[in-house]
Amino acid sequence: MVVRRIEQVASRRLAVKFADSNDHAAADGASADASDADPSSPVADGGADRTTPTRTTEILLNPNPLTDLEEVQLLDTTLRDGEQMPGVSLTPADKLDVARELDAAGVHVIEAGSACTSEGEREGIRRVAREGLDATVTSFARGVRADIDRALDCGVDGVNLVVPASDKHVETKVGSSREEVVETTVELVEYAKEHDLWVEVLGEDGSRADLEYLEQLMGAGLDAGADRVCYCDTVGAAGPERTAEVASRLADLGPTSLHTHDDLGFGLANVHAGLKAGADTVHGTVLGVGERAGNVALEEVAIALDRCYDVDTVEVERLYRLCRRVSEVTGVAIPPNKAVCGANAFAHESGIHTDGTLKDGTMYEPYPPETVGRERRLVLGKHAGRAGVAAALADHGVDVDEDELREVVSRVKELGDRGKRVTDADLLAITEDVQGRERDRHVELVDLSATSGGNLPTASVRLRVGDEERVASGTGAGPVDAGLEAVRAALDDEGSGSDAVSFELDSYHVDAITGGTDAVVTVAVDLSRGDRSVSVSASDADITRASVVAMVDALDRLSELGGDEGEGAEASTPVGSADD
Repeated sequence: MVVRRIEQVASRRLAVKFADSNDHAAADGASADASDADPSSPVADGGADRTTPTRTTEILLNPNPLTDLEEVQLLDTTLRDGEQMPGVSLTPADKLDVARELDAAGVHVIEAGSACTSEGEREGIRRVAREGLDATVTSFARGVRADIDRALDCGVDGVNLVVPASDKHVETKVGSSREEVVETTVELVEYAKEHDLWVEVLGEDGSRADLEYLEQLMGAGLDAGADRVCYCDTVGAAGPERTAEVASRLADLGPTSLHTHDDLGFGLANVHAGLKAGADTVHGTVLGVGERAGNVALEEVAIALDRCYDVDTVEVERLYRLCRRVSEVTGVAIPPNKAVCGANAFAHESGIHTDGTLKDGTMYEPYPPETVGRERRLVLGKHAGRAGVAAALADHGVDVDEDELREVVSRVKELGDRGKRVTDADLLAITEDVQGRERDRHVELVDLSATSGGNLPTASVRLRVGDEERVASGTGAGPVDAGLEAVRAALDDEGSGSDAVSFELDSYHVDAITGGTDAVVTVAVDLSRGDRSVSVSASDADITRASVVAMVDALDRLSELGGDEGEGAEASTPVGSADD
């Protein structure tokens, strides 16, 4: 059995990296010579050239190196520790889908699950292990031989062997002694290595363990053949100072990983403290999903190391796509203010901020949104200014003169003052009214009926698409889902399946705006097609009708815009046309 070791994967990636770097060695050498020749050069004294940075935010915010490593390896435990989040349960297909995304992003180790959990869990691990990923695929294993056997049966490359480290866990949880735990750990490591497994030993609750005993336990594991040990702040109880102390002692023994939780809000700070103390690998989960307050967020670790310390981890341009996929399969909503992937991370409403950002993208952003696979978004509301409104209209291909722009801005602010989210549809409708234009709709909802009784919710719609009417039905997980599937079916006039409709539902949000059993709800949707996107909202006492109306209105606006050539779209092809 050929085991893909984490060190081998890292070496291969570094070799490629340095091969690319060597192509530019001559140019870099010339720059270095020039700096050496001129002591006043900002490069010569260790500073950055602040007048001509080589990339948008090349100047590192922290001049002190966090680590001597050029690459920090990431172990993703979304499929194991992340799945322990209450309410999250992944199917084998879900696990494989996420594992593919993790591997495509360059994650070094994927903990695919815990083989001791169930047969369904083992099937999920097997699928990931059989996929032939570049990443090292592992299974969580408790301190018993049966867990290692189950992991072997799944065909993984290695195990994350968890043994009790604090006296609370040694004595109270497993009813053992320090000496017995050390002896058992040695036996299990030797057993796993005899079966050609990569082994990481994790001292559970290590942040609250007696440090001398933790050193003895982890040292015994390394002496028995373990590839690395892991500092575990299992309940997120430690601060950066304690983390640095423990990680430093473990790193003196051998390769050390960091496993931190965010119960005190110290998850990322503890990672940085541990890396500075000598650790070289970080455990994390996408979106920080996990028990209680969650694990440290993998995407935040990656972007912080990239931007502040120039340390490589994964392909950061794939982070947003990865976060979106994990959100979809886990059902965990992404908070709007979440770093990297939140809806507001690159959104600007304030007139001052919008104007500054339009002049210079770095004015109010720490890094360009494209860095993590995103786009900048200008949001309209009571804080909007002329520059932001003009830019939004230009993005929709609408020309206005100065007087029209002034009136549009006034109405946008008035709408925002009433506490209403100003969507793209609102902006375009306001502009049409100011300019005295009447818009010809391309897609319009004529009728909708939906039922949720029984085991299979169904819906039927009648749409007017251009000059013709189309009727279709759909089924779904609920009446709203069924209604949206019916819309897709109606737009697919060739009957070639819903994939023919090339648009993406980027976000769906519901707000109750009145109380009582007859409450009116507002549904807001963001749809995209190619590199075009539009936001629309609709209100109704019936959530299904509000959802379908918002969806159809958004599709109608997208059909006006057309779609730039790109993935999933044909240039300037109306939604629902025969070419879709």
